[in-house]
Amino acid sequence: MIILGIGGILNDAAAALIRNGELRTAVEQRKIARYTRPGELPMEAITACLREARAGRDQVDCVVLVRPAGDPEETSLHLRLRALFPNARVVMMDHHTAHAASAFFASPFEDATVLTIDRKGDLRCGARWKARGTRLELERELYFPDSVADLYSRVTEFLGYTPNADEHKLQWMSAAGDDRYRESFGKILQRGPEGWPRVDWSYFDSHRIARGGFGPKFYRELGLDDEAEFPAPRRAHLAAGLQRAVEAVIVGMAGSGENLALAGGMGFNALVVSALERSGDWKNVFVQPASGNSGTALGAAMWGWHIVCGQHERVSIGNLCLGPSYAAEEIKQVLENCKLRFRLLLTTGELIQKAVAELDDYKIIAWMQGSMEFGPRALGNRSILASPRNPYSTENLNKFIKHRDDYRKFAASVPAERAAEYFEPAQNSRFLATVSRVRPEHRKTFEPAVLGDGWVRLHTVHREDNPLYHSLLLAAGEATGLPVLYNTSFNLFGDPLVCTPRDAVRSFYSSGIDAMFVGNFHLEK
Repeated sequence: MIILGIGGILNDAAAALIRNGELRTAVEQRKIARYTRPGELPMEAITACLREARAGRDQVDCVVLVRPAGDPEETSLHLRLRALFPNARVVMMDHHTAHAASAFFASPFEDATVLTIDRKGDLRCGARWKARGTRLELERELYFPDSVADLYSRVTEFLGYTPNADEHKLQWMSAAGDDRYRESFGKILQRGPEGWPRVDWSYFDSHRIARGGFGPKFYRELGLDDEAEFPAPRRAHLAAGLQRAVEAVIVGMAGSGENLALAGGMGFNALVVSALERSGDWKNVFVQPASGNSGTALGAAMWGWHIVCGQHERVSIGNLCLGPSYAAEEIKQVLENCKLRFRLLLTTGELIQKAVAELDDYKIIAWMQGSMEFGPRALGNRSILASPRNPYSTENLNKFIKHRDDYRKFAASVPAERAAEYFEPAQNSRFLATVSRVRPEHRKTFEPAVLGDGWVRLHTVHREDNPLYHSLLLAAGEATGLPVLYNTSFNLFGDPLVCTPRDAVRSFYSSGIDAMFVGNFHLEK
């Protein structure tokens, strides 16, 4: 049985494929094709899924498309899918149901409360569900314009960043701010019945289309003249006020209970996830790590498996490394075509030994191995790595490689079994979806990666998830006494994560990265 899920048609399109109860592959269009066109089927992603699963279009039994609400081409998409997959049942599902399915069916829970929150996926901007077995029962909905995520995007634009793209900058900026503006955002995000928000639109002006559309009342609340520039030294405090008000609202929306599963664009906000984990209202919290629009493709495939095809056995998301991988011969062909000098490391031991030596020499390395990750976070297969022992590693990563602000810190990868020696691991650190505290005795060691009051973006690496990366971390520990590496995504200049060996070569030679390991091939400058 082959089920294909397609989601994010209007933004961040992706495809996912389940074969005989196993999630074989999931690919985002922008990563595989290096472009995306809103409203179009992600044909390159679909083709990659079929190729990785070694399946033909005529073998697909069910195609589930997450309905692009409001798209006038919806009917033509349906007809095109029928033509592409002649033997498949074609099913449509709505956006928030796909988010909920991706959160619950990917979770370890047999029953849970499911919370989905985004900007305005299908006129809804939030929903809460009760889930058990293979059933999702809708409890409550939140409709636009009472959107927590929309307010976050508006403040992003107000501070001069790009809405629907740079919200993560405010999240990390907020770690350096105080609570002086929290009450102001609490007034905007008024709490209605059961703690759900009712946005006070008297703070906006519908005739203003720039800088978030805020009106005179908002500027007065901030102590500014109408349409005045916001002072740069107070930006972190404004971001903090917004972040903490949003955290409080979302914790209230979730309620309390045994198990909580989360998805939707706000699930990318690691500080929100951490607030839910620390709230004490839930024993267990799980966030679907590819929780944005692309993750609805996972929900669509799982919905097809459980609801359309009536299967009860759960489908695991595994290690989330679900994209294409490349054989040694394919890598070698690219390197030779590019006329590059390289060294082939014959064994895994030699590969790890050389990488550890480069890191111990305070070099920054690119690490491309195995299957590409699904979602925005590098989990050790498409990563840029540096040693925490290098006092200039984070400065070099930010200024000379990633070209981004100093307040955006890097993740710390550590073997899961040794994480508690240095950190206080949180429930969702396996997929880099939350933050954790550095133990006080190690704050100085990880100072360049610390956010605010001792927080760090922690990535706990399990041997069964990524044996090679896990071995690299242990080898680094044996060589230096510290089994931790700084990890950031292998991409540059706003590009998506590298996918192919050619993508890796282009990024390597366009940056200040010192050395690169692609499979067992080693390149250095």
